[in-house]
Parts: sequence; C-alpha cells; structure tokens
Amino acid sequence: MNIHTKSRMLVLVLLGLVLYGCEVPITLIERVVEARSSADIVEDNRIVLDVNGIMADLETLKASTDIYEQRLLVVGLFDDEALYEEFKTRVEAVEGVKVLYWHATYMSEEEQEKVKLLNWTDVMALDAKVGINLIGTGGVADVNFRVAADPFRTIYLLGRARSQPELDKALQVVRETEGIERIINYVEVRP
Repeated sequence: MNIHTKSRMLVLVLLGLVLYGCEVPITLIERVVEARSSADIVEDNRIVLDVNGIMADLETLKASTDIYEQRLLVVGLFDDEALYEEFKTRVEAVEGVKVLYWHATYMSEEEQEKVKLLNWTDVMALDAKVGINLIGTGGVADVNFRVAADPFRTIYLLGRARSQPELDKALQVVRETEGIERIINYVEVRP
C-alpha cells in the first residue's frame, strides 16, 4: 500500500469518527496533510497518546505536549514535586521518543506567587495567537510547525522548515507577536 492510499485511509477513518460523533483533535486531522509519511504521523500520535495516558493515570493536566517526528516537547508547571518527578520519570520511559525537550517545571505555590505568571487562559491565548499568525504567513507551511506557550511567556517552536528563509519568516512572525518574552526554536531545516 503506497503512502497516498494510507493517507486517504487515515482521512476516511478520522472523518468516520467525526461523523459518528467521536471527538477527534484537530491536530490529528492537520497531521494527515503534512509532508510526512503516515507511519511517522501514526508513531507521533501513539507517543502523544502514551503521554496523555500517563497524565490521566496521574490525574493531572499540569503539562502539555507537542511532537514532530518523534521529537517530543513537554511544557508545564507543577506545584507538587512528587507528582512532577513521577510524571518526568514515566515520560522519559515512553518508547519511540527520539528527542525529549523537557520544559516542564516544578515551582511551589509560594514561589509561583512571587513571580508574574500567565494564567492558563492567557497561555492558551498566546499559543493560539502565534499559531494564527503562522497560518496567515505566505511561504510558511504552518502544518509542519508546532507551537507551545508556557506561563513564563515563552514560545516553543517545533517542526520542520523546508528552507532557512522559511524558518526565518516563521521566527519573525513569532517575534512580532505581542506578549512574548522568549522564543525557543526546535525547528529543523531540511527540504
């Protein structure tokens, strides 16, 4: 079975789930149109599901994940040190992760009160603002980029640019987004 047949089958499965009332994260649908193999996309989705399973098992929503080509980005803020350590240990053991970009942090509630952090709603708004700005940028294949934000006003960019000018353009869009204090770039450049 060739890649186009596999991609079409995946699209049909996702559409079938939607039609039957199942919720399918939009990122799963977006990944179908990427310039990657369906096997690569399926492996990324398996890894994210494994990490989400760990979060469910630990009954926490203190972290979020993004992934591209088995390069896993984890961001979050924990106020329970034991939970943080357990989550980190279990995520580090997930099979198939080629690179783990660990940006989850432990800070006690007292430490968090001393610094000016964004609340969860503002973090999500900042993340969405950057993503929307990338979508509207000509010459940037936004489906090959992942964006994550954290309470420290940091934007993490993960994925693949087809050229250095494409990456430069994407980074410029991020820099021009109001409210960002720092950018961490994990984008690889390759055609």
